[in-house]
Amino acid sequence: MKRVVSISLGSSRRNHKAEVNLKGVSFSVERIGTDGDMNKMIALLKELDGQVDAFGLGGIDLYIGTPARRYTLRDGKKIVSAVRKTPIVDGSGLKDTLERMTISYLIKQGWDLRGKTVLLTSAMDRWGMAESFVEAGCELEIGDFIFALGIPIILRKLTTLERAARFIAPLAVLLPFSVLYPTGHKQDASAGKFGRYFSGKDIIAGDFNYIYRHMPEGMKGMIVITNTVTPGDVEELRRRGVRTLVTTTPVLNGRSFGTNVMEALLVAYSGGRGPLSNAEYTRQLQELDFRPRIEQLQ
Repeated sequence: MKRVVSISLGSSRRNHKAEVNLKGVSFSVERIGTDGDMNKMIALLKELDGQVDAFGLGGIDLYIGTPARRYTLRDGKKIVSAVRKTPIVDGSGLKDTLERMTISYLIKQGWDLRGKTVLLTSAMDRWGMAESFVEAGCELEIGDFIFALGIPIILRKLTTLERAARFIAPLAVLLPFSVLYPTGHKQDASAGKFGRYFSGKDIIAGDFNYIYRHMPEGMKGMIVITNTVTPGDVEELRRRGVRTLVTTTPVLNGRSFGTNVMEALLVAYSGGRGPLSNAEYTRQLQELDFRPRIEQLQ
């Protein structure tokens, strides 16, 4: 049995383990949260290095970027440098393939997205999804400044974000990652600080920890398109009135894992020694028939 482990900077409350079989190949898939403790995360990676088939880097990105340039996060680079033997991925490969395919899949299923208002929590983290919404005719509102930097400015064009990124991203990637993203037990709190930006939107999309931390009490009739959710998260979305939940990753033993876990799974499945190309990810996703989870909550 092959073993895939995601070591996450996030909350241990979201830990999960599953066994899956892909085309006759058995896998043990596990997510281990370190509650924001980067030293513990590095220690676990060193301990398991060479003993597992692939690592997922959870709760932190290695890269953010635009089509013009990719920026490496200093904290992400520090963590990855601890691994010498086992392939390690952060999910960015699937964000640019699987998440594009998810929007395409919804359209093929008869979803008319033209004119829908979409709040995307971060486009630099999910450029493929952002472009897919624009191509589908959505009215996109981009929340990178709000959710990552705490600056209450909404952007409406990817070209504007791309220009701004040239100046802001080289500085932002030097910040402690906990400044840019909720880590550890911050992922357990839903404060609703920027909940006003959810108002009037048809679709809320992006990283679930950003969504959960800022979502308002009332989300009646909204569609949420995101990545990893626990059964408890699903019930909370239902309670707040969310109509439909879409997760870009499929359900494994009752919950969807993050893109970093699924990317690590594909790397282990291929026997690769590192991240695959977008073409290889796309081919594997089609071969394994990975489909998004669509759940009506009301």
